[in-house]
Amino acid sequence: MTTHGPFLGAVQETLLIPLYGRAVEHRKEDAALRDARAEEIVAALPYDFGRFDGLPSLMGTVLRTVLFDSWVRDFLTTHPSGTVVEIGTGLNTRYERVDNGHARWFELDLPDVIEVRRSFFTDTPRRTVIAASVSDSAWTERVAADSDGPYFFSAEAVLPFLDEADVRTVVGVLAERFPGSRLALDTAGPAIIDGQDRHDALSKVAARMRWSCTGPDTVTRWCPGAELIASHTLSALPPRVYESLPAAYRQMLTGLAEQRLAQVEEYRLNLFRLP
Repeated sequence: MTTHGPFLGAVQETLLIPLYGRAVEHRKEDAALRDARAEEIVAALPYDFGRFDGLPSLMGTVLRTVLFDSWVRDFLTTHPSGTVVEIGTGLNTRYERVDNGHARWFELDLPDVIEVRRSFFTDTPRRTVIAASVSDSAWTERVAADSDGPYFFSAEAVLPFLDEADVRTVVGVLAERFPGSRLALDTAGPAIIDGQDRHDALSKVAARMRWSCTGPDTVTRWCPGAELIASHTLSALPPRVYESLPAAYRQMLTGLAEQRLAQVEEYRLNLFRLP
């Protein structure tokens, strides 16, 4: 086993944290989600995943994914033939968890990630990977040419690692090219950005988040006409999502809500409707 996984760049290495979180969760008797593919991929990769064992952040990544899954399911219930675009897809398996058999899917990430991803996933007429940077708007031409709306863009655990100017550009391009689309993204506040060297998981990798965002209203200010549909912290998930979780998770979240930890409050999961 290697220690740092030379097959990925520094920021890209962070995708292995939620991957491992889903694999660990899959093994539990009472799990918040099931992801057999994640467990298979973890077993196949030359990486020391043991460095993340027992970290609270693994549960946080699972909760974030559960909420994003819920938002995509809701979108596909309303728009069964819509298009889902996974921005910074990493080694995510959302297609396996929530695809409805009709939707069009695109999975976008940097070339080194896509090279690894192709070892485990194959394109189909409804599922296409795109090797590109999210900040290079050329990829949107491929999506627009090969699919019809409405669109759901899922940017899970990716935009905080960009500079603010790049995030603003990405949001602007999506709003201009895909008006009325949904955009799900996470935001990290100043306490989180400043405390990364002490973070249980990020302290074990080289990458650091760069976009410090005080709240989702930042995005709506950038993009006049955008609507904030939902914004949640990990300790205050939507009732329907919270009630679907195993008892151990519900108990943990109740404790977090009572403590009102600054970093928990500053990390938000947001869903927007673009103008």
